[in-house]
Amino acid sequence: MTFTKRTQTLAPEGAYQVLARAGELEVQGREIMHLEIGQPDFDTPENISLKGVQAIANGYTKYRSTAGIDELRAAIAADAGRRRGLAIEPAQVLVSPGAKPNLFFPTLALVEEGDEVIYPNPGFPTYEAMIAVAGGVPIPVPLLEDRDFSFDLAAFDSLVGERTKLIVLNSPSNPTGGVIPAEDLAHIAAAAQKFDCWVLSDEIYTRIVFDGQSAPSIAALPGMAERTIIMDGFSKTYAMTGWRLGYGIMPEPLARKVQLLLTHALGSTAHFTQIAGVEALLGTQAFVEDMVAQYEARRNVIVEGLNAIPGVVCRKPQGAFYVFPNIQSTGMKSADLATLLLEEAGVALLPGTAFGAYGEGYLRLSYANSIENIREALRRMEEVLGQI
Repeated sequence: MTFTKRTQTLAPEGAYQVLARAGELEVQGREIMHLEIGQPDFDTPENISLKGVQAIANGYTKYRSTAGIDELRAAIAADAGRRRGLAIEPAQVLVSPGAKPNLFFPTLALVEEGDEVIYPNPGFPTYEAMIAVAGGVPIPVPLLEDRDFSFDLAAFDSLVGERTKLIVLNSPSNPTGGVIPAEDLAHIAAAAQKFDCWVLSDEIYTRIVFDGQSAPSIAALPGMAERTIIMDGFSKTYAMTGWRLGYGIMPEPLARKVQLLLTHALGSTAHFTQIAGVEALLGTQAFVEDMVAQYEARRNVIVEGLNAIPGVVCRKPQGAFYVFPNIQSTGMKSADLATLLLEEAGVALLPGTAFGAYGEGYLRLSYANSIENIREALRRMEEVLGQI
């Protein structure tokens, strides 16, 4: 069969491939420690779930506006604006089934064939996929370990230019957990304004930040709100991955174009899911605060444990629920070591190369798991690595 050029570079997400192999081993009777999937291990808070159930019982199961119900768009605008120090109008908000449509569709609306798009590497695999589908030219910028996995600004400066149409940011980051500091955002913002390009800021982990810190948004910098798309959602913050509820915030003219793409590709987001989303934003936030505190405790355990394993060096991430340890001293390729740890230790994790070429020499582990399981995974890893 012959397929279109836009599909030629598409590849599966590594996490799902590892999950599938881990499932095969479990069928064989193996006990697997799952540190591969970026999914909260918490249940959706009861008040949110009950609102969704009640909405279904009350018949809120019909088509709604593609952009989202008014109550949810208003709640998102108020909450996101308050947290970022921005004035956001509900008309700037587009609700989507999951957050990914608000990565893909703004890219489709802005990027022409041959336009260059800068994105972080290692980074979420969807970035490169959406650039390719739009016909753009992917321009990876390395994230540097010695800068807490912020951009290599020297490389960025050499790559950004007149052909740059879009700059993709992710802070806190998947896979590194790094947070882009304010001074780096200001540097990137100056380039975006100089070369008149857009910024797509993936802020899905913005509420999951540790040590009393916060993750600043580039949209809050002077002159950036009118050229920035914020992508966020409910999956990580409220443990609602299966509810499929995300949103984008962007200038109104772009929102109108992206809404057309949503209309023709997806229709609308489930009404009952949106009602649950209103409850998430307007109800108590105690769950989020407790969850983040638990993630911080797990982060401390896994970082300490990894650094105690010979051949492994792990920086302490500032956000999300991932660590990205350096395993270069083992002398093994990331993919080979990840396979060895799954097959021999029963620890499912990802090679850094699942997130791009600059991820070689690293592994990604999710600590969205219990401290007990994290400690057991570390014990198994140390046992196998001690034999190398």
